[in-house]
Amino acid sequence: MTTISENTQAAAVSQRDEATGLIGFLPAKAARALVLGGSGLTVAACFLAWTWTPTFPGDLTYYGSPAGLQTQVLVLGVLTALFALSSYGVKGTRWLTPAGADAAIKVAALATFGTTWYTVAAISISLGGPINLEPGGAIVALSSLLTLLGALALPFERPAVHPVDPEDTGWDQFKHRAGNGWTAFKGAFAATGTVRKLPPMHSTVEILIITGILAAALGVFTYGVGTEYDELFLGFLITAGLGFAAINKSGLMQQATQLTKKHQNLTIAGAFIAAALFPFTQTDDQYATLGVYILIFATVALGLNIVVGLAGLLDLGYVAFLGVGAYAAALVSGAPTSPFGVHLPFWAAVLVGAGASLVFGVLIGAPTLRLRGDYLAIVTLGFGEIFRIAVMNTDGTSGPDITNGSNGIASIPNLDIFGFDFGAEHAIAGFTIGRFANYFFLMLLIMAVVVMVFRRSGDSRIGRAWVAIREDETAALAMGINGFRVKLIAFALGASLAGLAGTVQAHVTYTVTPEQYLFAGPIPPNSAFLLAAVVLGGMGTMSGPLVGASLLFLIPNKLQFMGEYQLFAFGVALILLMRFRPEGMIANRRNQLEFHEHDETPATPVKAGA
Repeated sequence: MTTISENTQAAAVSQRDEATGLIGFLPAKAARALVLGGSGLTVAACFLAWTWTPTFPGDLTYYGSPAGLQTQVLVLGVLTALFALSSYGVKGTRWLTPAGADAAIKVAALATFGTTWYTVAAISISLGGPINLEPGGAIVALSSLLTLLGALALPFERPAVHPVDPEDTGWDQFKHRAGNGWTAFKGAFAATGTVRKLPPMHSTVEILIITGILAAALGVFTYGVGTEYDELFLGFLITAGLGFAAINKSGLMQQATQLTKKHQNLTIAGAFIAAALFPFTQTDDQYATLGVYILIFATVALGLNIVVGLAGLLDLGYVAFLGVGAYAAALVSGAPTSPFGVHLPFWAAVLVGAGASLVFGVLIGAPTLRLRGDYLAIVTLGFGEIFRIAVMNTDGTSGPDITNGSNGIASIPNLDIFGFDFGAEHAIAGFTIGRFANYFFLMLLIMAVVVMVFRRSGDSRIGRAWVAIREDETAALAMGINGFRVKLIAFALGASLAGLAGTVQAHVTYTVTPEQYLFAGPIPPNSAFLLAAVVLGGMGTMSGPLVGASLLFLIPNKLQFMGEYQLFAFGVALILLMRFRPEGMIANRRNQLEFHEHDETPATPVKAGA
């Protein structure tokens, strides 16, 4: 059995400390010292005043009390310092970097530098020049720059891999790539002296760790939703994006993923409990409003994930099924503008909305699902536009009087379920819960149903057939899978889930109009944003579309102050994400291997001693 001897590890660490990095002006040992000193100075500078006037949002004039953007820089500075201590092997910090510290230090230093210099630039532009900076602002700018320079001086070497013989068979090339990957993997950990396994933990400890992860996620989400001014939200985007990238480089995200997979049912239950606590963190309905719309958008995205992520059917008109469910529920919910004059209870309206979307899904899917690829996408895009034009023309003038045309169905009454009025405030455990918080809890229950359907269908026989169709439809048909029937089931199931969310949307918005169901627009939900949420979040996964939908709804709402540049900035962000994370933010293992099968591990392999 081959092992790595202590002498080999010591030689590898010594070689690592003598190496130079990207900018090559310092040996690695001195670079780590510069990172540690610079990050410590950055943390200390966060307790100083950065400007002399409270005119800049957040009031950065206090000593000893970080506020606003100072808090974000403080968190990133502490994170960088901890990674630097871990690179020294300080006891109690080694667990922070199970995949090696150098890459994590670089990204964390970049995050600190980015948020700091963004803040300095915002102060200078807002107040009329850098002369408005107090000494604390100048110190933190210099210290973050030194930290980044030290991080860039850390070694960055790629493993030497043997070329593939072009005459090898496909299986031989696969074995060759697997062997190179394993060699690089061993070399990466050997070169950093981090070949170690986590000690076995008691289930209680693992549950406590998962609880901490969920609590941190709730805190980050609540902070992002509750950012009170534009500068703070832009800083939050930099901090959260690069901060999570640094944590991912350290290997902590992979370990967290392993823990959550081990206790998957407990993690899902804990995630719903954490989400249910969100309204209790708010003092009014201002941000609970965003919460309920995010849940609606995320639920619809998860339904689309069945069609696109599991079955591989490109649907560009999926938002129409949301509209069918919303209109169907609005017409039978007692709205005074409904021509039917029917007021069904909520459970019946839910069945009507989901059933109407299911019927439309079957009617549209039956004649079109024999198409593939771009042709199917064009047909579904046409269906989305046909639905919008049809509801505009059924106004009693151009067609029958059903939907009131462009005016839509207005004055939809609030829900009343078993005497619980969703439009009124209620006191729960001493907290006052408003209208949007009531709908937030209802939407959370509906999302639980959708998550259960997604999990059960994905693990079932039909779910495996969807994946087979997605990977290679010709091979799946040759194996005896009825491709048309399998795709029609996916299309109908996804449509019914969208209609289910549409029934709640109709009551939350009070009014349903054709303009709410466009293919593309500045504010979701629309078909383009729904598809982007699935792709960016991670196709075929359960949590990916939920995370993607949350970000794609929150960010455009917070970037409205940018006016005509909003979609430009948003588009640039999407391009960068697809460039550096093409498999999505939360990707399944298959997609991750497909997108990164030719990537090399940034490390130098070390020969192992016997």
